[in-house]
Amino acid sequence: MSFPDRQTVLDYLRDHPNATTKQEIARGLHVKGKERNTLRQILKELEEEGVLERTGKRAWAQADRPPPTGVVEFTHLDEDGELIGKSVGDNGLFGPDIRYAGPSGKPKAKAPAVGDRALCKISEHDGEWLARAITVFEKRLSDRIVGLYEQGPRGGKVVPSSRKEKREFVIQEADRKGAEDGDLVIAEPKPVGRRQYGPAFGVVTEIIGHITDPRSASLLAIHAHDIPTEFPEAALEQARTAVPADAPREDLTQIPLITIDPHDARDHDDAVWAEELDDGWRVIVAIADVAAYVTEGSALDKEALKRGNSTYFPDRVVPMLPFELSADECSLREGELRRCMAVEMIFDKSGTKRSHRFIRGMMKSAAKLAYEEAQAAIDGKPGGKAGEILDSVLKPLWGAYAALAKARDKRSPLDLDLPERRILFDSNGEIEGIITKERLEAHRLIEEMMIQANVAAAETLEAKKSPLVYRIHDVPTEAKISAFAEFLQTLDIKWHIGDRPQTHKFNKLLTDIRGGDYDQMVTQMVLRSQAQAIYSEENLGHFGLNLAKYAHFTSPIRRYADLIVHRALIRALKLGPDGLSDENAARLEEIAEHITTTERRSMAAEREATDRYLAIFLADRIGAEFDGRIMGVTASGLFVALAGSGADGFIPISSISDDYWVLDEAAMEIYARGSGKTYGLGQTVRVRLKEVTPLQGGLLLEMLSDPMPAPKGRAAARKKADAERAASPRGRGGPPRRGKPKFNKKTLPKQKRGRRK
Repeated sequence: MSFPDRQTVLDYLRDHPNATTKQEIARGLHVKGKERNTLRQILKELEEEGVLERTGKRAWAQADRPPPTGVVEFTHLDEDGELIGKSVGDNGLFGPDIRYAGPSGKPKAKAPAVGDRALCKISEHDGEWLARAITVFEKRLSDRIVGLYEQGPRGGKVVPSSRKEKREFVIQEADRKGAEDGDLVIAEPKPVGRRQYGPAFGVVTEIIGHITDPRSASLLAIHAHDIPTEFPEAALEQARTAVPADAPREDLTQIPLITIDPHDARDHDDAVWAEELDDGWRVIVAIADVAAYVTEGSALDKEALKRGNSTYFPDRVVPMLPFELSADECSLREGELRRCMAVEMIFDKSGTKRSHRFIRGMMKSAAKLAYEEAQAAIDGKPGGKAGEILDSVLKPLWGAYAALAKARDKRSPLDLDLPERRILFDSNGEIEGIITKERLEAHRLIEEMMIQANVAAAETLEAKKSPLVYRIHDVPTEAKISAFAEFLQTLDIKWHIGDRPQTHKFNKLLTDIRGGDYDQMVTQMVLRSQAQAIYSEENLGHFGLNLAKYAHFTSPIRRYADLIVHRALIRALKLGPDGLSDENAARLEEIAEHITTTERRSMAAEREATDRYLAIFLADRIGAEFDGRIMGVTASGLFVALAGSGADGFIPISSISDDYWVLDEAAMEIYARGSGKTYGLGQTVRVRLKEVTPLQGGLLLEMLSDPMPAPKGRAAARKKADAERAASPRGRGGPPRRGKPKFNKKTLPKQKRGRRK
């Protein structure tokens, strides 16, 4: 028998798991000369048989065990909320489940999330495989596709529902698993050899619905973003039989706290009340005491953390907590006794807060009002319950709000009052229409009282030196402010780059241009210059609200961050035995990063579902003309928001005209070389709907409006730039662009929407 033989190689790999490369194996077995060809052949045969898994160009691991150092893809959270993954090989994932056990190096290293790949040190402990991350790679798109199964004469295929996904899977008859034409499915790539030519083959793993289902838009978004919809039985059982923690409580049942919510709200997690004092106002904001029912480490708590927040689609809600709690035991229903966490705040007549204190109490809501109902009563059209409590409850609330509004105006939070649209459905789930939500004073009243309660929570926990999760909104970066100032310069508007960004300066600018030609254009650029709000255990303040300390306290039914803050208050103020534990206090950085990720996931899913519903609504209007506004300008084309529906459509630059169009990134315009005529951000245009793809939520538009004349002051500079470009030895001058535009992901802006505070 020649050396080395198959069994010798297997025995060596079993006894030396750290030897993963051919060079290390050869050195360990003292293989030399022609024996290396034998070793290479044995390793190849073991790989083909599935005994070894290739993890690199010249590296292998035993297929039933991961390498000591290798790439791990984290695929899901288990029922205990632990992050689980598998080793990554050339042919996909292999080996046993591996649990994430923290970073390998510095404690503040980035933690992986579901869908991430990370280079890890992998070890076995008590029969369990553990991974400690060395480097977390960028989040990768899953190999699976969520999309539409189409049956053709020669077989089937899955068309992806995401505009970012360019692959299609060919589905062979044995792999369609019962899928029929028009089914919405999840498909995974079919295992193949290392080299594959021709089409990508896939296997249907789940049928999630049908394209004709009116609810399909949300279903696709839910599955594409892995948003959990089913609660584990242990969590449901805990919700059904939840026994609240025994804690001393203050009786608030004689105070007529009321809830003011959207008319179709199913859960009511905040209630308000105010009374006038000789020198100011007393305000109480009461919040459902979710911490009393969702105890740390329980099945409910693990599932709530896993979800991070509720997700709100146009046609449904995927809640953070089961409805037995969110819409029942923890909902502040009218006339029913409920446990609450409340904050009593004293303001002077100018709206400046003088003091506050937190209360763990019992309350009974005196009324459940809709925003419109409360506003109508204040506006002189009282009716029903609102009429009964107009003088005793509503007028004092509006009086307190008038004082708070004075302080808010002095504080000058960023004033971006962006319109919100709502999709209306009939009883069958079909779209009835789209309306713009009216922004009432009642909305601002509740919003300002919630903001004050959130500030009080952050202040109290800081004063008690308690760990907490802040809601932070960082100052715009120098790069964004520089780009913003350069844009304003193209409009002959001055902006001092060297000054520290301040909200009152943005507000003055917005006031100065309101109602003018540049109104929408500048508003969009102000929005784009802002950072995104996130959760953090470190306080950077909240730039948008212009607040030094801010934490989320007022929505523990739908946000895990608020539940953490409630527990921190219970611990810091000794309000009961169910406060924040030392273990979770030490995990706040990890928790903050996770719930920021789940919030982003929900926002992306909500946006995708809305885009699909808007596309469905417009699908039978191909050929119709619309007024719109340019909301995005790229080298590939223009993004236009349609008036009325707010739906976003795209106009490829090659379809506008035979002119050669040039992108002026600073001015957010494209202009025609020669004439200098432009299309720019914020410009109102007339467009025709050419194509609708409801599956992806896409609209293709045709430009009908003529471009604007060349702007004064920029025409000469552009002519000079064009001449230099034409004379460039790199040949950048050339004929007008023809045919299908090339899409560059770096130049395609994310469509900005209202940011969550």
